[in-house]
Amino acid sequence: MNKQNQKKSGMPIAIIAIVLLLVVGGGIYLVTTGKQGTPPKANTSTSNAAKTPGIPANAPLGAQPPNQAGSPTASVTVEEFADFQCGSCAAANPIMSEIKSTYGSRIRFIFRNYPLSIPAHDKAYDAAVTAEAAGMQGKFWEMQNQLFTNQQNWTSNPNYKQLWNEYAQKLGLDLAKLQSDIAGIAAKGRVDADLQRGRALNVNSTPTVYINGVSVPFTEMKVESLKRIIDAELEKAASTAPAAKPAAENTNK
Repeated sequence: MNKQNQKKSGMPIAIIAIVLLLVVGGGIYLVTTGKQGTPPKANTSTSNAAKTPGIPANAPLGAQPPNQAGSPTASVTVEEFADFQCGSCAAANPIMSEIKSTYGSRIRFIFRNYPLSIPAHDKAYDAAVTAEAAGMQGKFWEMQNQLFTNQQNWTSNPNYKQLWNEYAQKLGLDLAKLQSDIAGIAAKGRVDADLQRGRALNVNSTPTVYINGVSVPFTEMKVESLKRIIDAELEKAASTAPAAKPAAENTNK
């Protein structure tokens, strides 16, 4: 075999090694398409919207109503696509919780289930369905937090569903109803709707976050960076809002 052929035959092995490293390490750029994800590039422009395409108006809506916090009429929408078996998503959860707590009704925060279709995330879809089933008892956010906080425990445990039941009991959920909803079509339908939306937007890694329809580079997934972007959007919305009409003067004096 000549040197040129040796180089060619060695390339697929190197690519496979890189992909395995990313998967086993629970890395950031885990993809659903089977292609190697492209790391998001830091936006060097002061105008994030000018560099990143927004969400098309005809994109699938995802689960309706979505899992959301804050105000549905807020001028700023933060939309996160995440996978419960993704280590980077678990690391981002406290950041997102702080954003929700800091801004409250000034923003609309939407969580989208986006379980990745890769062997290393074999429990991700079931985890998303379980969170949706908990949501049918008004406990989506609580179960979401349990799954992310305890991720390392259940992902490596063959009896992971028993652990999920323990989380449910801790949250005061009706276990019989939870199991019924997990087995039903409604919870799965919500997960599938979120997946459909994410795929239409070409989401290929988790977590992926949009702020007012603009994708946030992973390098900006820090509290202060997200606050800067959100504050700029709030300021923009305030500057374009119609001025309040002055009260009519009372002439009957």
